Amino acid sequence: MAMILTIAFTQGFQYAIANKMYGFSGHIRVQRFEPDKVDIAEEQPITANDSVLNIIHQDPDVQSVQAYATKYAILKGPESFEGLLLKGVGSAYPFNNMKDFLKAGNWIQFTDSGYSKEINISTYTANQLKLQVGDKLFTYFIQADGSKRVRPMRVAGIYKTGIEDYDRINAIVDIRLIQRLNNWTAQEIGGYEIFIDDYSKADSVSNRIYDQLPHRWNSRSVSEIYGNIFDWLNLQNTTIAIVIIIMILVAILNLVTCLIILLLERTHMIGLLKSLGSRDKTIQQIFLYHGAIITFGGILFGDILGLLICWLQKKYGFITLPEESYFISKAVVRINWMQVCWVDAGTFLICFMVLLLPSFLIIRKLNPVKAIAFN
Repeated sequence: MAMILTIAFTQGFQYAIANKMYGFSGHIRVQRFEPDKVDIAEEQPITANDSVLNIIHQDPDVQSVQAYATKYAILKGPESFEGLLLKGVGSAYPFNNMKDFLKAGNWIQFTDSGYSKEINISTYTANQLKLQVGDKLFTYFIQADGSKRVRPMRVAGIYKTGIEDYDRINAIVDIRLIQRLNNWTAQEIGGYEIFIDDYSKADSVSNRIYDQLPHRWNSRSVSEIYGNIFDWLNLQNTTIAIVIIIMILVAILNLVTCLIILLLERTHMIGLLKSLGSRDKTIQQIFLYHGAIITFGGILFGDILGLLICWLQKKYGFITLPEESYFISKAVVRINWMQVCWVDAGTFLICFMVLLLPSFLIIRKLNPVKAIAFN
Protein backbone atom coordinates (compact mmCIF):
# COMPACT_ATOMS: atom_id res chain seq x y z
CA MET A 1 0.00 0.00 0.00
CA ALA A 2 2.76 2.43 0.96
CA MET A 3 4.69 1.78 -2.26
CA ILE A 4 1.59 2.17 -4.46
CA LEU A 5 0.62 5.43 -2.75
CA THR A 6 4.17 6.77 -3.01
CA ILE A 7 4.37 6.08 -6.74
CA ALA A 8 0.84 7.30 -7.49
CA PHE A 9 1.14 10.58 -5.57
CA THR A 10 4.68 11.36 -6.70
CA GLN A 11 3.94 10.72 -10.36
CA GLY A 12 0.67 12.61 -10.04
CA PHE A 13 2.57 15.57 -8.61
CA GLN A 14 5.13 15.46 -11.44
CA TYR A 15 2.41 15.13 -14.07
CA ALA A 16 0.33 18.02 -12.67
CA ILE A 17 3.27 20.46 -12.49
CA ALA A 18 4.61 19.45 -15.90
CA ASN A 19 1.16 19.88 -17.46
CA LYS A 20 0.90 23.37 -15.99
CA MET A 21 4.27 24.30 -17.45
CA TYR A 22 3.46 22.82 -20.85
CA GLY A 23 -0.08 24.20 -20.91
CA PHE A 24 1.17 27.76 -20.60
CA SER A 25 4.39 27.57 -22.63
CA GLY A 26 3.95 24.64 -25.01
CA HIS A 27 6.28 21.65 -25.02
CA ILE A 28 8.91 23.07 -27.39
CA ARG A 29 9.90 26.57 -28.48
CA VAL A 30 11.44 27.31 -31.86
CA GLN A 31 12.89 30.81 -32.24
CA ARG A 32 15.89 32.85 -33.32
CA PHE A 33 19.23 31.48 -32.13
CA GLU A 34 20.34 33.85 -29.36
CA PRO A 35 22.97 32.20 -27.15
CA ASP A 36 23.30 35.20 -24.81
CA LYS A 37 19.56 35.74 -24.30
CA VAL A 38 18.06 35.06 -20.88
CA ASP A 39 14.94 32.94 -20.81
CA ILE A 40 12.49 35.71 -19.85
CA ALA A 41 13.86 38.40 -22.20
CA GLU A 42 12.02 39.65 -25.28
CA GLU A 43 12.79 37.80 -28.49
CA GLN A 44 14.48 39.28 -31.52
CA PRO A 45 12.09 39.17 -34.49
CA ILE A 46 12.34 36.39 -37.01
CA THR A 47 10.29 36.07 -40.18
CA ALA A 48 7.64 33.35 -40.23
CA ASN A 49 9.00 30.64 -42.48
CA ASP A 50 6.92 28.08 -44.39
CA SER A 51 9.87 25.69 -44.66
CA VAL A 52 10.33 25.77 -40.88
CA LEU A 53 6.61 25.12 -40.39
CA ASN A 54 6.81 22.17 -42.78
CA ILE A 55 9.75 20.73 -40.83
CA ILE A 56 7.79 21.02 -37.59
CA HIS A 57 4.51 19.64 -38.97
CA GLN A 58 6.27 16.66 -40.56
CA ASP A 59 7.26 15.33 -37.15
CA PRO A 60 4.68 12.64 -36.23
CA ASP A 61 4.58 13.66 -32.55
CA VAL A 62 3.67 17.30 -33.20
CA GLN A 63 0.05 18.19 -32.36
CA SER A 64 -0.09 21.94 -33.10
CA VAL A 65 2.17 24.92 -33.78
CA GLN A 66 1.43 28.55 -32.88
CA ALA A 67 3.35 31.80 -33.36
CA TYR A 68 4.01 33.97 -30.32
CA ALA A 69 5.95 37.08 -29.27
CA THR A 70 6.67 38.80 -25.95
CA LYS A 71 7.17 42.37 -24.79
CA TYR A 72 7.69 44.02 -21.43
CA ALA A 73 5.10 46.51 -20.22
CA ILE A 74 3.98 48.37 -17.11
CA LEU A 75 0.34 47.91 -16.15
CA LYS A 76 -1.33 50.71 -14.18
CA GLY A 77 -4.26 49.92 -11.94
CA PRO A 78 -6.35 52.24 -9.77
CA GLU A 79 -3.76 52.26 -6.99
CA SER A 80 -0.48 50.79 -8.19
CA PHE A 81 1.80 49.71 -11.04
CA GLU A 82 3.06 46.25 -12.00
CA GLY A 83 5.78 45.29 -14.49
CA LEU A 84 4.88 42.28 -16.67
CA LEU A 85 5.99 40.32 -19.69
CA LEU A 86 3.12 40.32 -22.18
CA LYS A 87 2.83 37.17 -24.25
CA GLY A 88 1.20 37.77 -27.62
CA VAL A 89 -0.69 34.90 -29.24
CA GLY A 90 -2.91 34.46 -32.30
CA SER A 91 -6.57 33.58 -32.72
CA ALA A 92 -5.76 29.90 -33.31
CA TYR A 93 -3.91 29.55 -30.02
CA PRO A 94 -5.04 26.34 -28.19
CA PHE A 95 -6.56 27.91 -25.09
CA ASN A 96 -8.19 24.55 -24.34
CA ASN A 97 -4.78 23.47 -22.99
CA MET A 98 -5.20 26.20 -20.35
CA LYS A 99 -8.88 25.74 -19.53
CA ASP A 100 -8.14 24.62 -15.96
CA PHE A 101 -6.27 27.88 -15.30
CA LEU A 102 -9.12 30.28 -16.04
CA LYS A 103 -10.72 31.48 -12.79
CA ALA A 104 -12.97 34.31 -14.01
CA GLY A 105 -14.12 35.82 -17.30
CA ASN A 106 -12.89 34.38 -20.60
CA TRP A 107 -9.81 34.28 -22.78
CA ILE A 108 -9.16 37.30 -25.00
CA GLN A 109 -11.39 37.66 -28.06
CA PHE A 110 -9.72 38.43 -31.39
CA THR A 111 -10.97 40.94 -33.95
CA ASP A 112 -10.85 40.60 -37.74
CA SER A 113 -8.90 43.83 -38.15
CA GLY A 114 -6.51 45.75 -35.96
CA TYR A 115 -5.73 44.05 -32.67
CA SER A 116 -7.69 42.95 -29.64
CA LYS A 117 -7.70 45.44 -26.77
CA GLU A 118 -8.33 42.73 -24.19
CA ILE A 119 -5.83 41.21 -21.79
CA ASN A 120 -5.69 38.15 -19.53
CA ILE A 121 -3.91 38.65 -16.23
CA SER A 122 -3.14 36.32 -13.33
CA THR A 123 -4.90 36.38 -9.98
CA TYR A 124 -1.66 37.65 -8.45
CA THR A 125 -1.57 40.64 -10.82
CA ALA A 126 -5.30 41.28 -10.36
CA ASN A 127 -4.86 41.37 -6.59
CA GLN A 128 -1.82 43.65 -6.81
CA LEU A 129 -3.58 46.11 -9.13
CA LYS A 130 -7.05 45.76 -7.53
CA LEU A 131 -8.61 44.72 -10.84
CA GLN A 132 -11.57 42.53 -11.76
CA VAL A 133 -12.97 41.15 -15.02
CA GLY A 134 -14.22 43.99 -17.20
CA ASP A 135 -12.07 46.68 -15.56
CA LYS A 136 -10.08 49.10 -17.72
CA LEU A 137 -6.36 49.70 -17.27
CA PHE A 138 -3.54 51.51 -18.98
CA THR A 139 -0.55 49.62 -20.36
CA TYR A 140 2.74 51.52 -20.78
CA PHE A 141 5.38 50.32 -23.23
CA ILE A 142 8.94 51.67 -23.19
CA GLN A 143 10.36 51.61 -26.71
CA ALA A 144 13.98 50.99 -27.71
CA ASP A 145 14.56 54.72 -28.32
CA GLY A 146 13.32 55.60 -24.82
CA SER A 147 9.91 56.86 -25.91
CA LYS A 148 6.73 55.74 -24.17
CA ARG A 149 3.53 54.36 -25.66
CA VAL A 150 0.28 53.94 -23.79
CA ARG A 151 -2.54 51.55 -24.68
CA PRO A 152 -5.87 51.31 -22.83
CA MET A 153 -6.98 47.69 -22.33
CA ARG A 154 -9.79 45.73 -20.71
CA VAL A 155 -9.40 42.71 -18.45
CA ALA A 156 -11.14 39.88 -20.31
CA GLY A 157 -10.31 37.12 -17.86
CA ILE A 158 -8.22 36.19 -14.84
CA TYR A 159 -6.20 32.98 -14.68
CA LYS A 160 -4.08 31.17 -12.12
CA THR A 161 -1.49 28.51 -12.94
CA GLY A 162 -0.29 28.20 -9.35
CA ILE A 163 3.32 28.50 -10.59
CA GLU A 164 4.75 31.67 -9.11
CA ASP A 165 7.31 32.16 -11.91
CA TYR A 166 4.43 32.41 -14.39
CA ASP A 167 1.76 34.22 -12.40
CA ARG A 168 3.98 37.04 -11.20
CA ILE A 169 5.35 38.17 -14.56
CA ASN A 170 3.06 36.99 -17.38
CA ALA A 171 -0.07 38.28 -19.08
CA ILE A 172 -1.67 37.34 -22.41
CA VAL A 173 -2.51 39.72 -25.26
CA ASP A 174 -3.03 39.71 -29.03
CA ILE A 175 0.23 39.10 -30.92
CA ARG A 176 -0.74 41.87 -33.35
CA LEU A 177 -0.39 44.39 -30.51
CA ILE A 178 3.22 43.27 -29.95
CA GLN A 179 3.93 43.46 -33.68
CA ARG A 180 2.52 46.99 -33.93
CA LEU A 181 4.40 48.27 -30.89
CA ASN A 182 7.68 46.81 -32.17
CA ASN A 183 7.03 48.11 -35.70
CA TRP A 184 7.17 44.57 -37.01
CA THR A 185 5.45 43.34 -40.12
CA ALA A 186 2.64 40.79 -39.91
CA GLN A 187 5.19 38.08 -40.84
CA GLU A 188 7.64 38.91 -38.03
CA ILE A 189 7.20 36.88 -34.84
CA GLY A 190 9.11 35.98 -31.68
CA GLY A 191 8.99 32.26 -32.38
CA TYR A 192 6.79 29.17 -32.45
CA GLU A 193 5.30 27.21 -29.57
CA ILE A 194 4.88 23.52 -30.32
CA PHE A 195 2.46 21.19 -28.55
CA ILE A 196 3.05 17.44 -28.81
CA ASP A 197 1.00 14.36 -27.87
CA ASP A 198 3.34 12.91 -25.23
CA TYR A 199 5.25 15.37 -23.02
CA SER A 200 7.86 12.73 -22.16
CA LYS A 201 9.10 12.92 -25.77
CA ALA A 202 9.67 16.70 -25.69
CA ASP A 203 13.48 16.52 -25.59
CA SER A 204 13.76 13.94 -28.37
CA VAL A 205 11.28 15.79 -30.61
CA SER A 206 13.11 19.07 -29.98
CA ASN A 207 16.42 17.47 -30.99
CA ARG A 208 14.90 16.04 -34.18
CA ILE A 209 13.49 19.43 -35.16
CA TYR A 210 16.73 21.25 -34.32
CA ASP A 211 18.73 18.97 -36.63
CA GLN A 212 16.56 20.05 -39.58
CA LEU A 213 16.20 23.77 -38.87
CA PRO A 214 17.96 26.35 -41.08
CA HIS A 215 20.77 28.57 -39.87
CA ARG A 216 19.98 31.03 -37.03
CA TRP A 217 16.97 29.01 -35.85
CA ASN A 218 16.99 27.18 -32.52
CA SER A 219 14.76 24.59 -30.85
CA ARG A 220 14.54 23.97 -27.10
CA SER A 221 12.14 22.01 -24.95
CA VAL A 222 10.40 23.84 -22.11
CA SER A 223 12.04 21.42 -19.66
CA GLU A 224 15.39 22.78 -20.89
CA ILE A 225 14.29 26.42 -20.68
CA TYR A 226 12.91 26.04 -17.16
CA GLY A 227 15.52 23.51 -16.06
CA ASN A 228 15.40 24.45 -12.37
CA ILE A 229 11.74 23.42 -12.01
CA PHE A 230 12.10 20.20 -13.99
CA ASP A 231 15.29 19.23 -12.14
CA TRP A 232 13.31 19.62 -8.93
CA LEU A 233 10.56 17.41 -10.33
CA ASN A 234 13.06 14.74 -11.38
CA LEU A 235 14.39 14.61 -7.83
CA GLN A 236 11.05 13.10 -6.85
CA ASN A 237 12.15 9.89 -8.63
CA THR A 238 14.89 9.55 -6.01
CA THR A 239 12.22 9.86 -3.32
CA ILE A 240 10.25 7.02 -4.93
CA ALA A 241 13.31 4.76 -4.99
CA ILE A 242 14.20 5.47 -1.34
CA VAL A 243 10.67 4.86 -0.06
CA ILE A 244 10.30 1.63 -2.06
CA ILE A 245 13.61 0.30 -0.70
CA ILE A 246 12.58 1.16 2.87
CA MET A 247 9.17 -0.48 2.44
CA ILE A 248 10.69 -3.65 0.99
CA LEU A 249 13.09 -3.86 3.94
CA VAL A 250 10.16 -3.44 6.35
CA ALA A 251 8.22 -6.15 4.51
CA ILE A 252 11.22 -8.50 4.62
CA LEU A 253 11.74 -8.01 8.37
CA ASN A 254 8.06 -8.58 9.10
CA LEU A 255 7.88 -11.73 6.99
CA VAL A 256 11.09 -13.21 8.41
CA THR A 257 9.80 -12.57 11.94
CA CYS A 258 6.45 -14.12 11.01
CA LEU A 259 8.14 -17.21 9.56
CA ILE A 260 10.39 -17.67 12.59
CA ILE A 261 7.33 -17.52 14.85
CA LEU A 262 5.61 -20.12 12.65
CA LEU A 263 8.66 -22.37 12.87
CA LEU A 264 8.92 -22.04 16.65
CA GLU A 265 5.21 -22.73 17.12
CA ARG A 266 5.54 -25.88 14.99
CA THR A 267 8.79 -27.19 16.52
CA HIS A 268 7.09 -30.35 17.81
CA MET A 269 5.52 -30.96 14.39
CA ILE A 270 8.89 -30.54 12.66
CA GLY A 271 10.52 -33.04 15.04
CA LEU A 272 7.70 -35.51 14.51
CA LEU A 273 7.94 -35.24 10.72
CA LYS A 274 11.71 -35.73 10.87
CA SER A 275 11.33 -38.81 13.08
CA LEU A 276 8.90 -40.24 10.55
CA GLY A 277 11.49 -39.86 7.78
CA SER A 278 10.52 -36.55 6.14
CA ARG A 279 13.38 -34.74 4.43
CA ASP A 280 14.40 -31.21 5.40
CA LYS A 281 13.53 -29.97 1.92
CA THR A 282 9.98 -31.31 2.16
CA ILE A 283 9.41 -29.68 5.56
CA GLN A 284 10.91 -26.44 4.27
CA GLN A 285 8.49 -26.40 1.36
CA ILE A 286 5.54 -26.58 3.78
CA PHE A 287 6.64 -23.43 5.60
CA LEU A 288 7.58 -21.64 2.39
CA TYR A 289 4.10 -22.38 1.09
CA HIS A 290 2.54 -20.77 4.16
CA GLY A 291 4.97 -17.83 3.91
CA ALA A 292 4.01 -17.34 0.27
CA ILE A 293 0.30 -17.31 1.19
CA ILE A 294 0.94 -14.65 3.85
CA THR A 295 3.01 -12.60 1.40
CA PHE A 296 0.44 -12.84 -1.37
CA GLY A 297 -2.41 -11.99 1.01
CA GLY A 298 -0.55 -8.94 2.30
CA ILE A 299 0.20 -7.73 -1.22
CA LEU A 300 -3.41 -8.22 -2.34
CA PHE A 301 -4.80 -6.41 0.70
CA GLY A 302 -2.24 -3.61 0.23
CA ASP A 303 -3.23 -3.25 -3.43
CA ILE A 304 -6.92 -2.98 -2.57
CA LEU A 305 -6.36 -0.45 0.22
CA GLY A 306 -3.81 1.62 -1.74
CA LEU A 307 -5.93 1.80 -4.89
CA LEU A 308 -9.02 2.63 -2.81
CA ILE A 309 -7.21 5.60 -1.24
CA CYS A 310 -6.06 6.71 -4.71
CA TRP A 311 -9.62 6.53 -6.02
CA LEU A 312 -10.98 8.49 -3.06
CA GLN A 313 -8.32 11.18 -3.50
CA LYS A 314 -9.01 11.42 -7.22
CA LYS A 315 -12.75 11.74 -6.64
CA TYR A 316 -12.89 13.91 -3.50
CA GLY A 317 -9.39 15.47 -3.19
CA PHE A 318 -9.35 15.27 0.61
CA ILE A 319 -5.52 15.57 0.77
CA THR A 320 -4.67 19.24 0.23
CA LEU A 321 -1.37 21.05 -0.23
CA PRO A 322 -0.22 24.67 0.25
CA GLU A 323 -0.27 25.92 -3.34
CA GLU A 324 2.34 28.61 -2.75
CA SER A 325 4.88 25.89 -1.92
CA TYR A 326 3.83 22.97 -4.16
CA PHE A 327 2.14 24.77 -7.12
CA ILE A 328 -1.00 22.63 -6.67
CA SER A 329 -3.81 22.96 -4.13
CA LYS A 330 -4.50 19.23 -3.72
CA ALA A 331 -2.52 16.05 -4.18
CA VAL A 332 -2.88 14.57 -7.67
CA VAL A 333 -3.03 10.82 -8.25
CA ARG A 334 -1.64 9.12 -11.35
CA ILE A 335 -1.72 5.31 -11.39
CA ASN A 336 0.62 3.43 -13.69
CA TRP A 337 -0.74 -0.13 -13.79
CA MET A 338 2.48 -1.56 -15.16
CA GLN A 339 4.42 -0.13 -12.22
CA VAL A 340 1.84 -1.53 -9.79
CA CYS A 341 2.38 -4.99 -11.32
CA TRP A 342 6.16 -4.63 -11.11
CA VAL A 343 5.95 -3.55 -7.45
CA ASP A 344 3.74 -6.53 -6.62
CA ALA A 345 5.89 -9.05 -8.49
CA GLY A 346 9.16 -7.61 -7.21
CA THR A 347 7.99 -7.51 -3.60
CA PHE A 348 6.69 -11.08 -3.74
CA LEU A 349 9.86 -12.42 -5.36
CA ILE A 350 12.27 -10.63 -3.01
CA CYS A 351 10.34 -11.59 0.12
CA PHE A 352 10.01 -15.21 -1.00
CA MET A 353 13.75 -15.46 -1.70
CA VAL A 354 14.56 -14.01 1.71
CA LEU A 355 12.31 -16.57 3.40
CA LEU A 356 14.51 -19.41 2.11
CA LEU A 357 17.43 -18.73 4.46
CA PRO A 358 15.76 -18.80 7.94
CA SER A 359 13.52 -21.74 7.01
CA PHE A 360 16.50 -23.73 5.71
CA LEU A 361 18.78 -22.96 8.67
CA ILE A 362 16.23 -23.59 11.44
CA ILE A 363 14.76 -26.81 10.00
CA ARG A 364 18.15 -28.27 9.09
CA LYS A 365 19.67 -27.73 12.55
CA LEU A 366 16.62 -28.91 14.51
CA ASN A 367 17.20 -32.17 16.45
CA PRO A 368 14.12 -34.49 16.23
CA VAL A 369 14.48 -35.79 19.79
CA LYS A 370 14.74 -32.33 21.35
CA ALA A 371 11.99 -31.01 19.07
CA ILE A 372 9.54 -33.72 20.21
CA ALA A 373 10.50 -33.12 23.83
CA PHE A 374 9.98 -29.35 23.24
CA ASN A 375 6.20 -29.86 23.34
